[in-house]
Amino acid sequence: MCGIVGYIGQRDCTDVLMDGLEKLEYRGYDSAGIAVFEKTGIKTVKTKGKLIDMRDKLQKEGSPVGHCGIGHTRWATHGEPSDQNSHPHSNGRVTIVHNGIIENYKELKEFLTEKGYVFQSQTDSEVVACLLDYYYSERNPLRAIMETVKELQGSYALGIIFRDFPDRVYATRKESPLIVGIGENEYFIGSDIPAFLKYTKNYVLLEDDDIVCMKTDGIEFYDVHGLPEKKEISVAEWDVEQAQKCGYPHFMLKEIHEQPGIVGNTVESCCRDGVPYFDDIGLTDELIRGVKRVFVVACGTAMHAGIIGRYAIEGLARVPVTVEVASEFRYMDPIVGEGDLVIVVSQSGETADTRAGMELAQHRGAKTLAVVNVKYSAIARQADMYIHTLAGPEIAVASTKAYTAQISVMYLLAFRFAFARGTISEDRMRELTAQLLSAPGSIQRVIDRKKECQFIASKLVNADNLFFIGRTFDYALSLEGSLKLKEISYIHSEAYAAGELKHGTISLIEQGIPVITVATQANILAKTISNMEEVKARGGVIIAVCRKGTSFAEGTVDMKLEIDAPELDDMLVPLPTVCALQLIAYYTSVLRGIDPDKPRNLAKSVTTE
Repeated sequence: MCGIVGYIGQRDCTDVLMDGLEKLEYRGYDSAGIAVFEKTGIKTVKTKGKLIDMRDKLQKEGSPVGHCGIGHTRWATHGEPSDQNSHPHSNGRVTIVHNGIIENYKELKEFLTEKGYVFQSQTDSEVVACLLDYYYSERNPLRAIMETVKELQGSYALGIIFRDFPDRVYATRKESPLIVGIGENEYFIGSDIPAFLKYTKNYVLLEDDDIVCMKTDGIEFYDVHGLPEKKEISVAEWDVEQAQKCGYPHFMLKEIHEQPGIVGNTVESCCRDGVPYFDDIGLTDELIRGVKRVFVVACGTAMHAGIIGRYAIEGLARVPVTVEVASEFRYMDPIVGEGDLVIVVSQSGETADTRAGMELAQHRGAKTLAVVNVKYSAIARQADMYIHTLAGPEIAVASTKAYTAQISVMYLLAFRFAFARGTISEDRMRELTAQLLSAPGSIQRVIDRKKECQFIASKLVNADNLFFIGRTFDYALSLEGSLKLKEISYIHSEAYAAGELKHGTISLIEQGIPVITVATQANILAKTISNMEEVKARGGVIIAVCRKGTSFAEGTVDMKLEIDAPELDDMLVPLPTVCALQLIAYYTSVLRGIDPDKPRNLAKSVTTE
């Protein structure tokens, strides 16, 4: 959530900042602003709305001219979206941009008010600007930052400029992502690599409480005590093309089309000699045999990937698996400890609740395994073991390719768990792995039939409510399909285990309401068909998503989308099937005139509670 950029060098700072903010739009925001050093001082321009509104304002008021500054896209937490509450915030001699939440801002605000500070906004962030000014009495920026962060409770990533130092940008972070870009005689800060990928692939990770000072003649890093640090420079694996639409109308459609390659690359990266191999990260067969229970801790789409993982691991390896919403896990006082493996799943690797759940599990003695898409993320670095999904930059807010990469990893873990614990043979493990390696073909066949998904979407576009139903793996897919549809089309949609219909939900079925039924699992197909007939008897419109060749009684199904995946075991059919659900959601959103890449009120990376 929110996006920070900063720059110092010889380029036009306004252009660099605005370009960087555009690359971070996927994080979600409701206002934007920049502050740039001009010859006469710092000029700040900010506005409620989108970057197009910001560009209009810059055109009317004149763009700041300079080579040093900071910028921000804000997603409101304290105070409504408004020009006044937008970042950057200034007070006295300091201007800042802030991501995160300052939990003790009320106490700090009272203290600073007593000291004579007057606040212009309703935000918690302005407190940071005032506190920095308060501790700036010695005209020592580093000392002011060190003293300020001692007082702050909560999470923050801060970009800071001081009026007296027009040739410097400072930054620091705690529990909120911030990355430093290293160019040739120019430096950047960004909430994520795409903010500066156009200019450099070289970057440095800031750890919690690190402070960086970017100057026209170099860059300096300090620890929390103000002592100089040396930092390792990493090179981004992404390229500019991956972070661009490349001719697609939306990032979401591009990312759906990338899934065959993403799944293939991710599976291959986790295999050796045709079988899953995790010894190199420390997940040995010996460790697996000692696992008493598995917890999967995640949020949203990542949690749905965990449910697929639960069915696969329990079904194959006969190990008890619990899937927990991360925001509940951290507060439910879970019974977790030695002998347990906690798998945390996150696209960004920065999800605040997921990270806190992992830390709790580690504190209680459990082993932790991270499945994340960003190898430099906080979760990846803190976990005991780490699997990197090779989805590349996922720009659309609604996750697609990260999800299929995650469930690919969950399958591989299930195969290895089952073999290590003796519940399947090596031949069966090889057979399942070979099927998974062939899954990109079945995914591509679904994508090639996207016009059928578009036709189904055309029948949903005017719906006010709809339902998804399914059983076992199909229920897990229903949860994800419903989430995708509701978050980008704004149609009220709910997913239910099909057998639960008669326990209350069936009262909501009325004439004409669409019910998308996922029916790919042969062992419970007859049961699912019975639930479909119950819906049909009450006037519901049945849209069946099923394996190719599945037959239904005449009149049961109104529309049918068949998944052509003869090479895949039923357990693996969710991989191509979810792509069909993603396409249905995408086209429904587009037909309703909504931008599927930027759904309202949502952020890509949720770094606050």
